[in-house]
Amino acid sequence: MLSVTTIGEKYYLVSFALIALDIVLAVYITNKSEPSSYKLAWLVIISIFPLLGGVTYVLIKMSQRQPKLADSQYRKNARPMLVQDEATVSALAEKCPDSLNLSRYVSAHGLYPVCVNETAEYYSLGEIQFEHLLAEMEKAEKFLFLEFFIITKGYMFDTISELLIRKAKAGVDVRLMYDGIGTGMLNSKKIFRRLSENGVKCKEFNPFRPMLSSVQNNRDHRKIVVIDGKTAFSGGTNLADEYINRIERFGHWKDTGFMIRGKAVRNYTVMFLSLWEPLKTAEEYRELFPEPEQITSADGFIQPFSDSPLDDEPVGKSVYMELINNARDYVYITTPYLILDEEMTNALCFAAKKGIDVRLITPHIPDKWYVYMIAWNNYPELISRGVKIYEYTPGFIHAKTLIADGKTAVIGTINFDFRSFYLHFESAAVLYECSMIEEMVKDYRETLDKSHMVTEEECRKRPLYKKAAGSLLNIFAPLL
Repeated sequence: MLSVTTIGEKYYLVSFALIALDIVLAVYITNKSEPSSYKLAWLVIISIFPLLGGVTYVLIKMSQRQPKLADSQYRKNARPMLVQDEATVSALAEKCPDSLNLSRYVSAHGLYPVCVNETAEYYSLGEIQFEHLLAEMEKAEKFLFLEFFIITKGYMFDTISELLIRKAKAGVDVRLMYDGIGTGMLNSKKIFRRLSENGVKCKEFNPFRPMLSSVQNNRDHRKIVVIDGKTAFSGGTNLADEYINRIERFGHWKDTGFMIRGKAVRNYTVMFLSLWEPLKTAEEYRELFPEPEQITSADGFIQPFSDSPLDDEPVGKSVYMELINNARDYVYITTPYLILDEEMTNALCFAAKKGIDVRLITPHIPDKWYVYMIAWNNYPELISRGVKIYEYTPGFIHAKTLIADGKTAVIGTINFDFRSFYLHFESAAVLYECSMIEEMVKDYRETLDKSHMVTEEECRKRPLYKKAAGSLLNIFAPLL
Protein backbone atom coordinates (compact mmCIF):
# COMPACT_ATOMS: atom_id res chain seq x y z
CA MET A 1 0.00 0.00 0.00
CA LEU A 2 2.86 2.32 0.85
CA SER A 3 4.64 1.61 -2.43
CA VAL A 4 1.49 2.37 -4.43
CA THR A 5 1.06 5.65 -2.55
CA THR A 6 4.70 6.56 -3.17
CA ILE A 7 4.37 5.82 -6.88
CA GLY A 8 1.21 7.92 -7.00
CA GLU A 9 2.94 10.84 -5.31
CA LYS A 10 5.86 10.62 -7.73
CA TYR A 11 3.50 10.43 -10.70
CA TYR A 12 1.75 13.64 -9.63
CA LEU A 13 5.11 15.30 -9.02
CA VAL A 14 6.42 14.32 -12.47
CA SER A 15 3.14 15.39 -14.09
CA PHE A 16 3.28 18.75 -12.37
CA ALA A 17 6.91 19.24 -13.48
CA LEU A 18 6.06 18.39 -17.10
CA ILE A 19 3.06 20.73 -17.12
CA ALA A 20 5.24 23.49 -15.65
CA LEU A 21 7.76 22.80 -18.44
CA ASP A 22 4.99 23.07 -21.03
CA ILE A 23 3.92 26.46 -19.65
CA VAL A 24 7.50 27.76 -19.74
CA LEU A 25 7.97 26.42 -23.28
CA ALA A 26 4.71 27.97 -24.44
CA VAL A 27 5.96 31.40 -23.34
CA TYR A 28 9.41 30.71 -24.84
CA ILE A 29 8.07 29.49 -28.19
CA THR A 30 5.58 32.36 -28.49
CA ASN A 31 8.39 34.91 -28.11
CA LYS A 32 10.91 33.21 -30.40
CA SER A 33 11.79 34.79 -33.74
CA GLU A 34 10.44 31.89 -35.80
CA PRO A 35 7.61 31.67 -38.34
CA SER A 36 4.23 31.93 -36.62
CA SER A 37 2.96 28.78 -38.37
CA TYR A 38 5.88 26.78 -36.98
CA LYS A 39 5.26 28.12 -33.47
CA LEU A 40 1.54 27.38 -33.73
CA ALA A 41 2.20 23.76 -34.74
CA TRP A 42 4.37 23.18 -31.68
CA LEU A 43 1.92 24.93 -29.34
CA VAL A 44 -0.87 22.68 -30.59
CA ILE A 45 1.27 19.57 -30.07
CA ILE A 46 2.20 20.63 -26.54
CA SER A 47 -1.47 21.32 -25.78
CA ILE A 48 -2.66 17.96 -27.13
CA PHE A 49 0.16 15.94 -25.54
CA PRO A 50 0.99 17.88 -22.34
CA LEU A 51 3.14 15.12 -20.84
CA LEU A 52 5.31 14.41 -23.89
CA GLY A 53 5.05 17.43 -26.21
CA GLY A 54 7.35 19.70 -24.20
CA VAL A 55 9.97 17.00 -23.62
CA THR A 56 9.99 16.20 -27.35
CA TYR A 57 10.53 19.86 -28.23
CA VAL A 58 13.46 20.16 -25.79
CA LEU A 59 15.16 17.00 -27.07
CA ILE A 60 14.82 18.08 -30.70
CA LYS A 61 16.12 21.60 -30.06
CA MET A 62 19.11 20.29 -28.08
CA SER A 63 20.20 18.25 -31.10
CA GLN A 64 20.60 21.40 -33.24
CA ARG A 65 23.54 22.95 -31.44
CA GLN A 66 26.44 21.00 -32.99
CA PRO A 67 25.36 21.42 -36.65
CA LYS A 68 25.10 25.19 -36.13
CA LEU A 69 28.74 25.23 -35.02
CA ALA A 70 29.73 23.31 -38.15
CA ASP A 71 27.79 25.76 -40.34
CA SER A 72 29.55 28.70 -38.71
CA GLN A 73 32.93 27.11 -39.50
CA TYR A 74 31.87 26.42 -43.08
CA ARG A 75 30.84 30.05 -43.64
CA LYS A 76 34.19 31.19 -42.31
CA ASN A 77 36.05 28.88 -44.69
CA ALA A 78 33.82 29.42 -47.73
CA ARG A 79 33.95 33.20 -47.90
CA PRO A 80 37.58 33.45 -49.13
CA MET A 81 36.65 31.19 -52.07
CA LEU A 82 34.00 33.63 -53.29
CA VAL A 83 35.14 37.21 -53.79
CA GLN A 84 32.75 39.73 -55.29
CA ASP A 85 34.07 41.54 -58.35
CA GLU A 86 33.20 45.21 -57.79
CA ALA A 87 33.30 45.93 -61.53
CA THR A 88 30.44 43.45 -61.96
CA VAL A 89 28.47 45.14 -59.18
CA SER A 90 28.95 48.51 -60.87
CA ALA A 91 27.78 47.08 -64.21
CA LEU A 92 24.72 45.56 -62.52
CA ALA A 93 23.94 48.89 -60.83
CA GLU A 94 24.05 50.62 -64.22
CA LYS A 95 21.99 48.09 -66.21
CA CYS A 96 19.68 46.69 -63.51
CA PRO A 97 19.48 49.33 -60.76
CA ASP A 98 16.28 47.84 -59.30
CA SER A 99 18.11 44.53 -58.67
CA LEU A 100 21.17 45.93 -56.92
CA ASN A 101 19.86 45.58 -53.38
CA LEU A 102 18.69 42.00 -53.96
CA SER A 103 22.11 41.10 -55.33
CA ARG A 104 23.79 42.64 -52.28
CA TYR A 105 21.54 40.64 -49.96
CA VAL A 106 22.29 37.31 -51.68
CA SER A 107 26.00 38.06 -51.66
CA ALA A 108 26.01 39.04 -47.98
CA HIS A 109 23.74 36.34 -46.56
CA GLY A 110 24.04 33.57 -49.12
CA LEU A 111 27.82 34.15 -49.53
CA TYR A 112 27.58 33.95 -53.31
CA PRO A 113 28.61 36.85 -55.61
CA VAL A 114 26.83 38.02 -58.73
CA CYS A 115 28.63 37.32 -62.01
CA VAL A 116 28.38 38.37 -65.62
CA ASN A 117 26.31 35.73 -67.40
CA GLU A 118 28.37 34.28 -70.23
CA THR A 119 26.29 31.23 -71.21
CA ALA A 120 22.97 30.07 -69.80
CA GLU A 121 20.80 27.43 -71.47
CA TYR A 122 17.27 26.64 -70.30
CA TYR A 123 15.75 23.15 -70.48
CA SER A 124 11.96 22.87 -70.41
CA LEU A 125 11.95 19.14 -69.62
CA GLY A 126 14.13 16.76 -67.65
CA GLU A 127 14.79 14.55 -70.68
CA ILE A 128 16.17 17.51 -72.63
CA GLN A 129 18.45 18.44 -69.74
CA PHE A 130 19.61 14.82 -69.40
CA GLU A 131 20.63 14.68 -73.06
CA HIS A 132 22.77 17.82 -72.74
CA LEU A 133 24.14 16.72 -69.36
CA LEU A 134 25.53 13.48 -70.81
CA ALA A 135 27.16 15.34 -73.71
CA GLU A 136 28.89 17.79 -71.36
CA MET A 137 29.98 15.14 -68.87
CA GLU A 138 31.74 13.27 -71.68
CA LYS A 139 34.03 16.31 -72.02
CA ALA A 140 35.27 16.15 -68.39
CA GLU A 141 39.07 16.11 -68.08
CA LYS A 142 39.79 17.08 -64.45
CA PHE A 143 36.77 16.56 -62.21
CA LEU A 144 33.09 15.70 -62.11
CA PHE A 145 31.05 16.64 -59.04
CA LEU A 146 27.47 15.37 -58.76
CA GLU A 147 25.00 16.07 -55.95
CA PHE A 148 21.39 14.85 -55.89
CA PHE A 149 18.55 14.49 -53.43
CA ILE A 150 17.04 11.40 -55.07
CA ILE A 151 18.87 8.66 -56.95
CA THR A 152 17.09 5.45 -57.94
CA LYS A 153 18.29 2.60 -60.09
CA GLY A 154 17.06 2.68 -63.67
CA TYR A 155 18.01 3.81 -67.15
CA MET A 156 19.03 7.31 -66.07
CA PHE A 157 21.29 6.26 -63.21
CA ASP A 158 22.71 3.24 -65.06
CA THR A 159 23.69 5.43 -68.02
CA ILE A 160 25.39 8.00 -65.81
CA SER A 161 27.07 5.27 -63.72
CA GLU A 162 28.81 3.81 -66.75
CA LEU A 163 30.01 7.28 -67.75
CA LEU A 164 31.30 8.02 -64.23
CA ILE A 165 33.21 4.73 -64.06
CA ARG A 166 34.84 5.37 -67.45
CA LYS A 167 35.85 8.85 -66.40
CA ALA A 168 37.22 7.70 -63.04
CA LYS A 169 39.34 5.04 -64.75
CA ALA A 170 40.65 7.75 -67.07
CA GLY A 171 41.96 9.72 -64.09
CA VAL A 172 39.12 12.21 -63.65
CA ASP A 173 38.30 13.10 -60.02
CA VAL A 174 34.69 11.85 -59.83
CA ARG A 175 32.60 12.54 -56.71
CA LEU A 176 28.96 11.67 -56.14
CA MET A 177 27.01 12.92 -53.10
CA TYR A 178 23.47 11.84 -52.31
CA ASP A 179 21.02 12.49 -49.49
CA GLY A 180 20.71 9.93 -46.72
CA ILE A 181 16.90 9.88 -46.76
CA GLY A 182 15.97 11.05 -50.27
CA THR A 183 18.31 8.41 -51.73
CA GLY A 184 19.76 6.34 -48.91
CA MET A 185 16.44 4.87 -47.81
CA LEU A 186 15.41 4.04 -51.38
CA ASN A 187 18.41 1.97 -52.43
CA SER A 188 20.64 -0.82 -51.28
CA LYS A 189 24.30 0.07 -50.77
CA LYS A 190 25.24 -2.18 -53.72
CA ILE A 191 24.67 0.41 -56.43
CA PHE A 192 27.09 2.81 -54.75
CA ARG A 193 29.54 0.09 -53.74
CA ARG A 194 30.03 -0.76 -57.43
CA LEU A 195 30.83 2.88 -58.18
CA SER A 196 33.26 3.09 -55.25
CA GLU A 197 35.04 -0.10 -56.33
CA ASN A 198 35.60 1.49 -59.74
CA GLY A 199 37.14 4.74 -58.54
CA VAL A 200 34.08 6.96 -57.99
CA LYS A 201 34.12 8.69 -54.60
CA CYS A 202 30.65 8.38 -53.07
CA LYS A 203 29.36 10.17 -49.98
CA GLU A 204 26.02 9.90 -48.21
CA PHE A 205 24.95 13.24 -46.77
CA ASN A 206 23.35 13.15 -43.31
CA PRO A 207 22.62 9.39 -43.16
CA PHE A 208 19.35 8.40 -41.56
CA ARG A 209 19.67 7.53 -37.89
CA PRO A 210 16.70 6.34 -35.82
CA MET A 211 16.89 9.10 -33.24
CA LEU A 212 14.77 12.02 -32.08
CA SER A 213 16.64 14.84 -33.77
CA SER A 214 15.70 17.83 -35.90
CA VAL A 215 18.96 17.26 -37.80
CA GLN A 216 17.12 14.47 -39.64
CA ASN A 217 14.97 17.22 -41.18
CA ASN A 218 18.00 18.98 -42.70
CA ARG A 219 18.11 17.20 -46.03
CA ASP A 220 20.31 17.96 -49.03
CA HIS A 221 17.61 18.86 -51.55
CA ARG A 222 20.03 20.31 -54.12
CA LYS A 223 20.70 19.00 -57.63
CA ILE A 224 24.11 20.09 -58.90
CA VAL A 225 26.61 18.86 -61.50
CA VAL A 226 29.94 20.67 -61.95
CA ILE A 227 32.29 19.76 -64.80
CA ASP A 228 35.95 20.86 -64.54
CA GLY A 229 34.84 24.06 -62.79
CA LYS A 230 33.81 25.42 -66.19
CA THR A 231 30.28 24.09 -66.69
CA ALA A 232 27.45 23.54 -64.22
CA PHE A 233 23.93 22.10 -64.34
CA SER A 234 21.11 22.56 -61.85
CA GLY A 235 17.33 22.67 -61.59
CA GLY A 236 14.68 20.30 -60.28
CA THR A 237 15.70 17.07 -62.00
CA ASN A 238 16.95 14.17 -59.89
CA LEU A 239 18.53 10.91 -61.09
CA ALA A 240 15.37 8.82 -61.42
CA ASP A 241 13.56 7.67 -64.54
CA GLU A 242 10.27 9.48 -63.82
CA TYR A 243 12.12 12.80 -64.11
CA ILE A 244 12.83 12.10 -67.78
CA ASN A 245 9.52 10.31 -68.44
CA ARG A 246 11.12 6.91 -69.03
CA ILE A 247 8.53 5.60 -66.57
CA GLU A 248 5.20 7.11 -65.56
CA ARG A 249 4.39 7.63 -61.89
CA PHE A 250 2.11 10.68 -61.68
CA GLY A 251 1.20 11.29 -65.28
CA HIS A 252 3.56 13.37 -67.41
CA TRP A 253 6.44 14.70 -65.31
CA LYS A 254 7.44 18.27 -66.12
CA ASP A 255 10.69 19.55 -64.71
CA THR A 256 13.03 22.36 -65.67
CA GLY A 257 16.77 22.86 -65.49
CA PHE A 258 19.62 24.88 -66.91
CA MET A 259 23.32 24.88 -67.77
CA ILE A 260 25.79 27.71 -67.25
CA ARG A 261 29.40 28.36 -68.22
CA GLY A 262 31.84 30.98 -67.00
CA LYS A 263 32.87 32.45 -63.68
CA ALA A 264 29.48 31.80 -62.03
CA VAL A 265 30.26 28.07 -62.10
CA ARG A 266 32.60 28.71 -59.15
CA ASN A 267 29.52 29.36 -57.00
CA TYR A 268 28.31 25.81 -57.68
CA THR A 269 31.76 24.33 -57.08
CA VAL A 270 31.82 25.94 -53.63
CA MET A 271 28.26 24.76 -52.92
CA PHE A 272 29.27 21.18 -53.59
CA LEU A 273 32.49 21.33 -51.61
CA SER A 274 30.72 23.04 -48.68
CA LEU A 275 28.81 19.83 -47.99
CA TRP A 276 31.43 17.37 -49.20
CA GLU A 277 34.04 18.56 -46.68
CA PRO A 278 32.71 21.70 -44.96
CA LEU A 279 35.71 22.23 -42.67
CA LYS A 280 38.36 22.45 -45.39
CA THR A 281 39.78 25.88 -46.14
CA ALA A 282 39.88 27.75 -49.42
CA GLU A 283 43.60 27.14 -49.78
CA GLU A 284 43.12 23.37 -49.65
CA TYR A 285 40.70 23.60 -52.59
CA ARG A 286 42.73 26.02 -54.66
CA GLU A 287 43.46 23.52 -57.46
CA LEU A 288 39.74 22.98 -58.07
CA PHE A 289 39.15 26.58 -59.14
CA PRO A 290 40.43 27.24 -62.67
CA GLU A 291 41.27 30.79 -63.62
CA PRO A 292 38.23 32.23 -65.42
CA GLU A 293 38.65 32.75 -69.13
CA GLN A 294 38.30 36.22 -70.57
CA ILE A 295 34.65 37.10 -71.11
CA THR A 296 33.88 37.10 -74.82
CA SER A 297 30.15 37.73 -74.53
CA ALA A 298 27.86 39.05 -71.81
CA ASP A 299 24.18 38.25 -71.46
CA GLY A 300 22.92 39.95 -68.33
CA PHE A 301 23.95 38.72 -64.88
CA ILE A 302 23.54 35.53 -62.91
CA GLN A 303 23.89 34.81 -59.20
CA PRO A 304 23.80 31.12 -58.18
CA PHE A 305 23.31 30.77 -54.43
CA SER A 306 22.73 28.18 -51.74
CA ASP A 307 20.45 28.32 -48.70
CA SER A 308 21.39 26.58 -45.45
CA PRO A 309 18.87 25.64 -42.73
CA LEU A 310 21.50 26.14 -40.05
CA ASP A 311 22.11 29.88 -40.22
CA ASP A 312 18.61 31.21 -39.33
CA GLU A 313 18.52 33.19 -42.60
CA PRO A 314 15.85 32.01 -45.10
CA VAL A 315 17.64 33.27 -48.21
CA GLY A 316 15.47 31.39 -50.71
CA LYS A 317 12.21 32.65 -49.25
CA SER A 318 13.58 36.21 -48.97
CA VAL A 319 14.57 36.21 -52.65
CA TYR A 320 11.09 35.03 -53.65
CA MET A 321 9.47 37.66 -51.43
CA GLU A 322 11.61 40.44 -52.88
CA LEU A 323 10.63 39.59 -56.45
CA ILE A 324 6.93 39.29 -55.55
CA ASN A 325 6.90 42.55 -53.59
CA ASN A 326 8.68 44.55 -56.29
CA ALA A 327 7.01 43.20 -59.42
CA ARG A 328 5.28 45.82 -61.56
CA ASP A 329 3.47 43.76 -64.20
CA TYR A 330 3.44 40.03 -63.48
CA VAL A 331 4.76 37.18 -61.36
CA TYR A 332 4.80 33.65 -62.80
CA ILE A 333 5.46 30.78 -60.37
CA THR A 334 5.74 27.01 -60.73
CA THR A 335 5.95 24.79 -57.67
CA PRO A 336 5.07 21.16 -56.91
CA TYR A 337 4.18 21.99 -53.30
CA LEU A 338 2.20 24.99 -52.07
CA ILE A 339 2.45 25.18 -48.28
CA LEU A 340 2.39 28.86 -47.38
CA ASP A 341 2.88 30.75 -44.16
CA GLU A 342 1.01 33.97 -43.42
CA GLU A 343 3.84 36.16 -44.70
CA MET A 344 4.02 34.52 -48.13
CA THR A 345 0.23 34.37 -48.46
CA ASN A 346 -0.01 38.10 -47.72
CA ALA A 347 2.74 38.89 -50.24
CA LEU A 348 1.00 36.98 -53.05
CA CYS A 349 -2.43 38.41 -52.22
CA PHE A 350 -1.19 41.98 -51.86
CA ALA A 351 0.62 41.78 -55.20
CA ALA A 352 -2.59 40.60 -56.86
CA LYS A 353 -4.62 43.33 -55.16
CA LYS A 354 -2.16 45.91 -56.53
CA GLY A 355 -3.03 44.74 -60.03
CA ILE A 356 -0.02 42.49 -60.58
CA ASP A 357 -0.82 39.43 -62.69
CA VAL A 358 0.11 36.68 -60.19
CA ARG A 359 -0.08 33.14 -61.54
CA LEU A 360 0.90 29.82 -59.97
CA ILE A 361 1.11 26.42 -61.68
CA THR A 362 0.86 23.39 -59.39
CA PRO A 363 0.40 19.65 -60.12
CA HIS A 364 -2.95 18.14 -61.10
CA ILE A 365 -1.71 14.65 -60.20
CA PRO A 366 0.15 14.98 -56.86
CA ASP A 367 2.90 12.74 -55.52
CA LYS A 368 1.87 13.34 -51.88
CA TRP A 369 -1.87 13.36 -51.11
CA TYR A 370 -1.53 15.27 -47.83
CA VAL A 371 0.50 18.08 -49.44
CA TYR A 372 -2.15 18.31 -52.17
CA MET A 373 -4.85 18.73 -49.51
CA ILE A 374 -2.87 21.53 -47.85
CA ALA A 375 -2.41 23.24 -51.22
CA TRP A 376 -6.17 23.17 -51.82
CA ASN A 377 -6.65 24.60 -48.35
CA ASN A 378 -4.65 27.63 -49.55
CA TYR A 379 -6.45 28.01 -52.88
CA PRO A 380 -9.68 29.77 -51.75
CA GLU A 381 -7.99 32.73 -50.05
CA LEU A 382 -5.48 33.21 -52.88
CA ILE A 383 -8.10 33.01 -55.63
CA SER A 384 -10.52 35.34 -53.81
CA ARG A 385 -7.75 37.96 -53.64
CA GLY A 386 -7.02 37.75 -57.38
CA VAL A 387 -4.20 35.18 -57.57
CA LYS A 388 -4.68 32.85 -60.55
CA ILE A 389 -3.95 29.18 -59.81
CA TYR A 390 -3.54 26.56 -62.51
CA GLU A 391 -3.05 22.81 -62.22
CA TYR A 392 -0.84 21.07 -64.77
CA THR A 393 -3.44 18.76 -66.32
CA PRO A 394 -1.11 16.16 -67.92
CA GLY A 395 0.36 15.20 -64.55
CA PHE A 396 2.98 16.36 -62.09
CA ILE A 397 4.95 19.60 -62.36
CA HIS A 398 8.17 19.47 -60.33
CA ALA A 399 9.73 22.71 -61.62
CA LYS A 400 10.65 25.42 -59.12
CA THR A 401 10.70 28.79 -60.87
CA LEU A 402 9.65 32.40 -60.37
CA ILE A 403 9.66 35.02 -63.12
CA ALA A 404 9.05 38.71 -62.40
CA ASP A 405 8.20 41.07 -65.27
CA GLY A 406 10.36 39.11 -67.73
CA LYS A 407 13.42 40.87 -66.31
CA THR A 408 14.34 38.86 -63.21
CA ALA A 409 13.89 35.16 -62.50
CA VAL A 410 14.81 32.41 -60.07
CA ILE A 411 15.28 28.77 -61.05
CA GLY A 412 16.55 25.95 -58.88
CA THR A 413 15.41 23.51 -56.19
CA ILE A 414 13.40 25.74 -53.82
CA ASN A 415 9.73 24.81 -53.41
CA PHE A 416 7.05 27.09 -51.98
CA ASP A 417 6.87 25.15 -48.74
CA PHE A 418 8.21 25.22 -45.20
CA ARG A 419 10.78 22.49 -45.79
CA SER A 420 12.50 24.30 -48.62
CA PHE A 421 12.37 27.68 -46.89
CA TYR A 422 13.58 26.58 -43.45
CA LEU A 423 14.71 22.95 -43.23
CA HIS A 424 16.55 21.84 -46.38
CA PHE A 425 19.85 22.71 -48.00
CA GLU A 426 18.72 24.28 -51.28
CA SER A 427 20.22 26.00 -54.31
CA ALA A 428 19.00 28.31 -57.05
CA ALA A 429 20.18 31.00 -59.42
CA VAL A 430 18.88 34.55 -59.76
CA LEU A 431 18.91 35.80 -63.34
CA TYR A 432 19.03 39.51 -64.09
CA GLU A 433 18.14 40.67 -67.63
CA CYS A 434 19.29 37.38 -69.23
CA SER A 435 17.94 36.15 -72.54
CA MET A 436 17.25 32.79 -70.86
CA ILE A 437 14.36 34.48 -69.05
CA GLU A 438 12.60 34.89 -72.41
CA GLU A 439 12.77 31.11 -72.86
CA MET A 440 11.36 30.61 -69.36
CA VAL A 441 8.45 32.97 -70.08
CA LYS A 442 7.70 31.22 -73.38
CA ASP A 443 7.72 27.81 -71.69
CA TYR A 444 5.53 29.09 -68.85
CA ARG A 445 2.87 30.38 -71.21
CA GLU A 446 2.91 27.12 -73.19
CA THR A 447 2.49 25.23 -69.91
CA LEU A 448 -0.50 27.42 -69.02
CA ASP A 449 -2.18 26.21 -72.22
CA LYS A 450 -1.93 22.65 -70.88
CA SER A 451 -3.20 23.57 -67.43
CA HIS A 452 -6.61 24.03 -65.82
CA MET A 453 -7.47 27.24 -64.02
CA VAL A 454 -8.96 26.54 -60.58
CA THR A 455 -12.11 28.56 -59.82
CA GLU A 456 -13.73 29.78 -56.61
CA GLU A 457 -16.74 27.61 -57.41
CA GLU A 458 -14.55 24.48 -57.52
CA CYS A 459 -13.18 25.41 -54.11
CA ARG A 460 -16.71 25.85 -52.70
CA LYS A 461 -17.93 22.52 -54.13
CA ARG A 462 -15.03 20.56 -52.67
CA PRO A 463 -16.28 17.77 -50.35
CA LEU A 464 -16.54 18.77 -46.71
CA TYR A 465 -14.26 15.96 -45.52
CA LYS A 466 -11.48 17.20 -47.82
CA LYS A 467 -11.88 20.75 -46.57
CA ALA A 468 -11.74 19.53 -42.97
CA ALA A 469 -8.70 17.32 -43.64
CA GLY A 470 -6.89 20.17 -45.38
CA SER A 471 -7.60 22.57 -42.51
CA LEU A 472 -6.36 20.07 -39.93
CA LEU A 473 -3.22 19.18 -41.91
CA ASN A 474 -2.49 22.86 -42.45
CA ILE A 475 -1.97 23.34 -38.71
CA PHE A 476 0.85 20.79 -38.73
CA ALA A 477 2.17 21.70 -42.21
CA PRO A 478 5.48 23.16 -40.92
CA LEU A 479 6.29 19.81 -39.28
CA LEU A 480 5.33 17.54 -42.21
